Amino acid sequence: MTGMVPVPMPSSLPVVVLGASGGIGRGVVRAALDRGRPVIAVARDPDALDTLRPLAPKSMLTLLPGSVADDVGGSQLAERLRRLDRPLAGVVACVCGRSQAGRLLNQPAEQLRQRLDEDLLPHLAAARHLLPLLAERGRNSTYVLIGGPGGEHPWAGYGHRSVAAAALRMLTRVLHDEARAQGVRVQLLTVDSPVRTSARRQQCCPQWPSALAVGQQALALVDRENPSAIPAPIVRYDGADRIDAPPAVETATAGSSESRTPDSIGRGTSSPHPRRQPQHRSQPDLLPEGCQQSARTLLMNLLTPPSSRTVAEPDPLASSSPSPQDKERPA
Repeated sequence: MTGMVPVPMPSSLPVVVLGASGGIGRGVVRAALDRGRPVIAVARDPDALDTLRPLAPKSMLTLLPGSVADDVGGSQLAERLRRLDRPLAGVVACVCGRSQAGRLLNQPAEQLRQRLDEDLLPHLAAARHLLPLLAERGRNSTYVLIGGPGGEHPWAGYGHRSVAAAALRMLTRVLHDEARAQGVRVQLLTVDSPVRTSARRQQCCPQWPSALAVGQQALALVDRENPSAIPAPIVRYDGADRIDAPPAVETATAGSSESRTPDSIGRGTSSPHPRRQPQHRSQPDLLPEGCQQSARTLLMNLLTPPSSRTVAEPDPLASSSPSPQDKERPA
């Protein structure tokens, strides 16, 4: 029939990856390209962004310098995406800053403000300008935020990050409810442990999920099987499930517009599929030096009286937080 514009199949629609030059961002980019999905990679540092170029031909990978550190950057990025004039399958936001270990009470209040400025507010700035962009396309798109551990229970020695992670969970719930009226699904993929990245492979623990695995889980939320179902706002991934199995989702709370399944009533989390038990290895694996050092420090702190403990502690997030060359760091 003449005059009809063919609608692209879902797998052919590009996904926007914020913080694409970071450790987790690279994993999301690779996961999308492995699925044959085009990627619009966004990062603040053009040089770091350019290192993604060898991953795919120009037709599959569009590099777009930009920042979501504030409303000005978010607005400018949305305008650049509009000028591309391409339909979008969704957005995956992999944006966070770096923090050092330390007790919350030992740090000035400005430290927490900085943590919120880098881990929380860029997500709000991005959502404020990119959710309307997705809604304009009218394709029931998905907006996925990626968060780290510490949001449910305090992470000892990383109180600032725990507070920011908890705030990100609530931000996601609010955006989830407000964006439904625009026809956009908002979900937070929260990873329960640090992530193994290629930039710091030698310092990572083997049981941590890889950045590629996290990216595959994020893309599974974009490529949902039932677009009409009301999604859970919080999706937990602990790295133990198979990549093709859905991660656990949190149930709705009283007064929320989120859906609940019968299996989830009375429980904090539910998963429609039984979790595969980890396979027992014939011989134990030795932990890398970074994990051994963390274990030594923990044991020493347990055996040493509090008055004589040292302040300096190893940073387990250093293995999941990339260097300035491979991670977007909001201003």
